[in-house]
Amino acid sequence: MAFEPSAKHTVASLRAARGKHKYAMLRVETLAEAAAAEAAGVEMFSVPPAMIMDRRFREVAPNAFAFPGDNFYEIGGTEDFLRWAFPLVKHGADAVYCSGSLATVRALADHAIPVCGHVGLIPSKRTWTGGFRAVGKTLDSAKRVWDQCLALEEAGAFAVEIEVVPDAITAAIAEKTSLFLLSMGGGAAGDAQYLFSDDVLGQNRGHTPRHAKVYADFAAEEDRLQEMRITAMRSFADEVHSGAYPSDDYLVKAETEVALDFRDWLSRQR
Repeated sequence: MAFEPSAKHTVASLRAARGKHKYAMLRVETLAEAAAAEAAGVEMFSVPPAMIMDRRFREVAPNAFAFPGDNFYEIGGTEDFLRWAFPLVKHGADAVYCSGSLATVRALADHAIPVCGHVGLIPSKRTWTGGFRAVGKTLDSAKRVWDQCLALEEAGAFAVEIEVVPDAITAAIAEKTSLFLLSMGGGAAGDAQYLFSDDVLGQNRGHTPRHAKVYADFAAEEDRLQEMRITAMRSFADEVHSGAYPSDDYLVKAETEVALDFRDWLSRQR
């Protein structure tokens, strides 16, 4: 009998699905993207914290397993993380992303807040691993990725984003860890495959990461729409300048007698 993932995802159901079902995960930045991802069958979302606080989010994405996340330097230390996380969980966050310290991960987990850590290429900590580059291509760096996973597991994290790590290293780690692996360029052994909507939709005009597969060309469509905006606005401005707008079709008319009476009355004012 084929494995059927639950409709409303929980930490328990995600753990039960490991090795049986591959989850799709996207970073969504707008309610329109969230609604589209839900309709498309994407089960897991990374979202801006403000989106969780917006009641409309759960109206458009009632079943998504949602991780609000921000860089640790935007939030602060352990106590700051706790103050940040409690309202998010109250408003429907299923877990929180934390790239902060192990002490912070432990504190969140101690309060039964499902927490996801981060290993491999961590953009906010890239100086320690040599910039925007793969991590784990040497034996020593692969060992460090494993050590970080083990430390997060022991601190109480239930999941980890494993970013730009060689697929063979991720596969070996997957066999040895209980963490739910969110693979962003970490290979097929991840329990979920994680990309940014900007890349999937072709909205990113800058560098597209090697692991990011583009499925649409929103940038070209936005260029086309921008040209339509300019053309329409130019026509409007030209018609205003020439007096062609507003023509009779766009005017609110008054009865001639009313207009004459008003002018007569107005002439006697002041």
